[in-house]
Amino acid sequence: MAKRALILLEGNKLGTGLLYVQTAQRLGLHPITLSADPARYDYLAAESYEAIRVDTANLDALIHECCRLQTIYDIAGITGALESVYATVAKLCRYFDLPGPNPASIERCCDKFAQRQLLAEAGVPVPAYRVAANATDVKRSAAEIGLPVILKPAVGSGSSGVRLCRNVEEVIEHTTYLLSGKHIWRSTPRILVEEFAQGSHYTAHTMGNEIIGIGTADFSPPPHFVYREFTFPAVLTDDEHERIAAVSLSCLRALGLGWGPTNIELRWTKLGPVVIEVNPRLAGAPDPQLVQLAYGVDLITEHIRLVIGEEWNLRRNHSHTAAARFLVVDRDGTLDSIGGVGRAAAVQGVAEVKLYFEPKTAIVRKGDYRDCIGYVSAASPSRARTEAVLQSAVDLIEWSITPFPRTISEPNAFCSNGGGAS
Repeated sequence: MAKRALILLEGNKLGTGLLYVQTAQRLGLHPITLSADPARYDYLAAESYEAIRVDTANLDALIHECCRLQTIYDIAGITGALESVYATVAKLCRYFDLPGPNPASIERCCDKFAQRQLLAEAGVPVPAYRVAANATDVKRSAAEIGLPVILKPAVGSGSSGVRLCRNVEEVIEHTTYLLSGKHIWRSTPRILVEEFAQGSHYTAHTMGNEIIGIGTADFSPPPHFVYREFTFPAVLTDDEHERIAAVSLSCLRALGLGWGPTNIELRWTKLGPVVIEVNPRLAGAPDPQLVQLAYGVDLITEHIRLVIGEEWNLRRNHSHTAAARFLVVDRDGTLDSIGGVGRAAAVQGVAEVKLYFEPKTAIVRKGDYRDCIGYVSAASPSRARTEAVLQSAVDLIEWSITPFPRTISEPNAFCSNGGGAS
C-alpha cells in the first residue's frame, strides 16, 4: 500500500511551517514540501524532511509534480501556511478532487480592495476606503476620507507596507516609498487608502463556520503596525463577544469562506466592531499555539484533518489565559548577542521562548513583522498570573545591537536593550 502523503506548498520559516510538518507526521502522514527554494526553510534540512524544488508560481508545474508524486504516494491532501500561495493550494485541491477552499473566494479575499467591496455590499461595517494607482489619486483619496489615513498595498500580508499617515507630508512620503520600487509588490501596484479606525484591536479565529476564540492585540508605537502582544481570550462583555462573533460570521458569508480556517481582524470603535481585514487562512505563529494553550483546540491538527477528509474536533477542553510578547528591535544594526533565553524559558508558566535570528545577524527594520526577533509565550488559569509570568520572563532577556558603520561625522554608539519588547 502506498504511503499517505501531505503536500505542503512552500513553508513558513518564522511561523507555522515546522508545526505543519511535525503534525502531519504525528497523524501518520508523510509531509512533502514543494518550494521554489527549499533552502529558505532551515527546518527542512535540519530534520531531513522531504522537499522538492518546483516553481510554486507555476500552476502547471505544480500539477505535473503532484501527478508524478501520485505514482509513488497516496496524496491525502494539499495545503500551505502562506497567504501568497493559498489560492494556488485551492486550485490544486480542486484539480485533484481533494478537500479545500474555493479558489475564487480565496483570490477575492486576498485582494484587499475586492474584499472591502464585498464586505461593504453585504452591510459589514468597514472603514471608509479608496483604491489608487498613483500619487495624485492617493493624495485625493486621503483628502476625501480625511486625515489620518492608513496606506497599504492592496495585496500583501504581515503589515508589510502598511503605515499610518497623519498629515499630507506623510501621505506623500509613504506613497513615494511604495511606488519607488523599494516595496516588493506581489501584484500590480495599487494602494488602499483607508480611514483610520481607532479602538481596541481584536482577532476572531474561525474554523469552518465556528468561532474558536477571540483574542486581543497591542502594537508598538505608530506609524507602523508591529505586533507587541497577543492575549487569548480577549476581555469582553457578553454583548461585545456576541457582536464581534456576529460580524465575523457575516464576513464569512459575504466572502464565501465557509471552509477551513480564517482569522478576522477588527477594531472596536465608537460605532462598535469594524472589520479591518479578513485573512482566509490560519494565522501565523504564535496565534495557533495560543489558541491551543487557551482553549485546548489544536488548530493545525484540525486543519490537517479537514484537508485529508477526516472528521475534526473543535471542542474546547479547558479555559486558560494565554499571551505572547514579541521581542521588537528599536534600531538597525548587527545583533551581537542575545542572552537570558534559558532563564526565561525556565520561568514556571512559560510555554515557549522562540528566537528568529542568531547573533551576528544584520537587522534592518521594515515596520512590519520582520522587526520582531522572537517572542515569549505563557499560559495559566489566571489572567493576572499569565501577565506576571510573561513580564518576568521577558525581563530576563537582553540583547545588544551594534549600529551599522556610519560616516565619520556620525556617532557610532553601542546600544543595549533589556526586555526589548517595549
